[in-house]
Amino acid sequence: MSGALGPAIDLLPQYLGWHVVLSASALALGCAISLPLAVWAARSPRVRWPVLTLAGLIQTVPSLALLALFYPLLVGLSALTRSLVGIGFPALGFLPALLALTLYSMLPILRTATAGLLGVDPAITEAARGVGMTEREALWQVQAPLAAPVAMAGVRTAAVWTIGTATLATPVGQTCLGDYIFSGLQTEAWGLVLFGCAAAAALALATDQLLGLIEHGLARRDRRRVLVGSAGLISGIALAALPLIGAAGRPPAYVIGAKNFSEQYILAAMISDQLEARGARVVRRNDLGSAIAYRALAAGEIDAYVDYSGTLWTTVLQRTDTPPRRVLLRALTSALKARDGVTVLGALGFENAYALAMPRKTAERLHVRTIADLAVHAPELTLGSDLEFLSRPEWRALKAAYGLNFRTEKRYQPTFMYRAAAAGEADVISAFSSDGRIAADDLVVLADPKQAIPPYDAVLLVSPRRAHDARLIAALTPLVGRIPVERMRKANLSVDRDRDKRTPEAAARALAAAIDLK
Repeated sequence: MSGALGPAIDLLPQYLGWHVVLSASALALGCAISLPLAVWAARSPRVRWPVLTLAGLIQTVPSLALLALFYPLLVGLSALTRSLVGIGFPALGFLPALLALTLYSMLPILRTATAGLLGVDPAITEAARGVGMTEREALWQVQAPLAAPVAMAGVRTAAVWTIGTATLATPVGQTCLGDYIFSGLQTEAWGLVLFGCAAAAALALATDQLLGLIEHGLARRDRRRVLVGSAGLISGIALAALPLIGAAGRPPAYVIGAKNFSEQYILAAMISDQLEARGARVVRRNDLGSAIAYRALAAGEIDAYVDYSGTLWTTVLQRTDTPPRRVLLRALTSALKARDGVTVLGALGFENAYALAMPRKTAERLHVRTIADLAVHAPELTLGSDLEFLSRPEWRALKAAYGLNFRTEKRYQPTFMYRAAAAGEADVISAFSSDGRIAADDLVVLADPKQAIPPYDAVLLVSPRRAHDARLIAALTPLVGRIPVERMRKANLSVDRDRDKRTPEAAARALAAAIDLK
């Protein structure tokens, strides 16, 4: 992606600052919980096994799943506290990431600290008691200093794990170095992926070296090394946090959400440009899942984003019928306003529907033109889907309507789903109708004669707390009905696959110019 690293470097202070603050907070909280538990576990065999087993069990949960699970839990707790005492708390972003990373950091600290305490020679402990020390004095003056180097080895491991896992906090709305990786994977901007990985690796290595200096200082009773390592850590955290402290003093920002594909990045960038042109400050939350994005909007944690009428109809309202487009849009607008206070400002002018697509050669060889034709051959074929499709109501509706039963079903990140179709690893994919890669990869979109898939008009959503915000409404209204699908496909392709690849921000500006957006 030409020129992508320039904007990436501009964003580095913000991304790195949040990554450092998140990782340091999780590690500090993990130490605060794990070290007392380690003392308890070392003294009581009855406590030791369940505590260490539970910590080990947490490590078996995939990190991304653990991060995602905390979000609905916190949403429920926030709703409960709001109903009881009238005060909620943010469930998107920092808090779910902090709690998940804290749990992930605990196992190595617990194990090494417990092992270090158990490894203290009993004769030394008895000698301490013999000179009149209490249990607490023996712990702080004898056992803890002797166990500290071993415990620090666990802290070093936990720090590296935490910094690495923190890159997965992007889908729960937390800004971090993972923003480079997720957006780079989707837009095939491999330089961004490498940049994000390199930044996270450099941070982990630097942290490990400073903690190693403290560990060696504790082992050799060298106070100077401990002080130098500690000063380095404190200075690094303070420097990384400075850009965030500076941003905290500025006026409140509009928070614009986006899901995890190129079209969403482009539209979020267009909304941001519209707001910034009116003097507003904007923060973007990219790579949100469909359910998380809508819940965050309804809770007022993001102010606006683009969603799709079919997604809202099936996953938010849990509707299984498929009325005509205009009827669906009117009913959707009324239902979301009545139920959640969410405003559907209007449709952008194009549809981005789920569609089953096949490489043209495969479709012609099998004489497949519709999903009904596909059902005959499905038991011999492999379906490639995006990460959400196989869990969505639309897929259940298609299976019920056409009796689809594929030989194999595979999930891919959208970029790799299209690559799988091009490489022959997937015979059919769950494509997106406004995606420029359909034409670029010579895919055939199969007709849906039973209309099992509902309309998917791109619609602008506004949170309840911003429903009467004049500046936001003025910025968004010019987008309504202005974006034809051909323009959207061209913009998407310029980010995903064009020879002269653009950033989503550049594609947004080009799209705005093409539709003469004011």
